[in-house]
Parts: sequence; C-alpha cells; structure tokens
Amino acid sequence: MSALRELLPLLLLLLLLLQASRCHGACVEVESDTEAVANDGFKLGCISCKRRGEVTADATVTWFFKASDETEFTALYKYEHLRGEIMDPRFYDRLEWNGSKDTKDLQDGSIYILNVTHNDTGTYMCMFTRVLKYLNFDFPSNSSKIIDMKVVSRLTRGMASILSEVMMYVSIIGLQFWLVVEMIYCYRKISAAGEEALRESAAEYLAIASESKDNCAGLQVAE
Repeated sequence: MSALRELLPLLLLLLLLLQASRCHGACVEVESDTEAVANDGFKLGCISCKRRGEVTADATVTWFFKASDETEFTALYKYEHLRGEIMDPRFYDRLEWNGSKDTKDLQDGSIYILNVTHNDTGTYMCMFTRVLKYLNFDFPSNSSKIIDMKVVSRLTRGMASILSEVMMYVSIIGLQFWLVVEMIYCYRKISAAGEEALRESAAEYLAIASESKDNCAGLQVAE
C-alpha cells in the first residue's frame, strides 16, 4: 500500500497532462495569411482577444478594402447582431463570415473570400468595436488590424514556413511519444506494486496460518 501512495502524485500528474491535451486553447491573436491563389478560396484572419475574459461584451466587426490602385478604404463587410452584410458590390456572392458563431461576444472576426481574383489584391482593414459590460457601466473599446494581401497564380512557400510546420509536427510526435513512455512506466510501477502487495498479503496469511497451527499444536500437547 505504501508503494501505491508513492505513485499517487505521478498518476495525478499524468492525468492532468492527458486532460490538458483535450482542453480548448485560450484566445491567441494569430496573424492572417497574406498570399492568396487566384480562383481558390482564401481566409482573411482577424482575431481580437478580450483582455478580461470574465467580462461579457458585445462586439461589431467591420472590414474595409483598398485595392492596389486605390488611395482610400471603402466599406467591405459588417457583422453585427449575429448577421453579416456585404457592403462592396465587387464581393457580392463571394464573401462569407468565418469568425465566432452564435455569440455577440466576438473575438474571431475572420471572413472567407470565394473565387479569389487578381483584382482582390490590396490592403484590408479589420476593425473591432467592442463594448465591455461591467456591473455599473459599459466600457467601449476599438482595435484594428491591417492585412496586405497579394493574389498569385500559384502558391509559394518560404523556407521559414516549411521549417515551422516540420518543427510543429516533430514537437507533437515527441509529446505523444513521451506520454506513451510515461504511461508504460506508470503501468509497470503499478503492476510491480500490486505484485509486492500480493506477496506481502500472502506472507502475512502464511504467518497467521503458521501461528494458528502452532497454537493448535500447543493446545493438543497441553491436553
């Protein structure tokens, strides 16, 4: 039993690691891709995380677009009260909401462009207008992100991107291998502890049986 008590902290640590792998990650403001392929779909990413996760909020996301031959931004898309509206005729039937779903507390304001054309090359601006709902007052805040998107005929990948993806897969495989090793180690420790406890129980039983036999023999001699 003492061996099992010594293994308990290790088992708890392993359980926490396994649970952590299934938990949803926190909000992370990942930068959007900037190179789209003509005639394919493309996601314009825009994430604005709340600094106070425990505070509810209402948010509106507005996108603006400035083509490569233009000097001013024009309204492109607006998402408010769980509804989206395409505001630029050049993107009618080619734009979809790809951000937070079924909530007014938006943190992901990404959109998806269908059938990208070379005319979509330009600068995009994503603007979050958020109102934090405190107990006695509301606090408005704004944040914006700029994305310079280029449309190419064929996608090219830089060496840094390739190495980053390879390292990510290597890290995931390494972590899984480490978890498997830990599980095997824990199983062997538990198995060994169980066998030791069984031997101790058997020894105690034999000792008790031997003592009982000696007592019975003593009683018979006394008679």
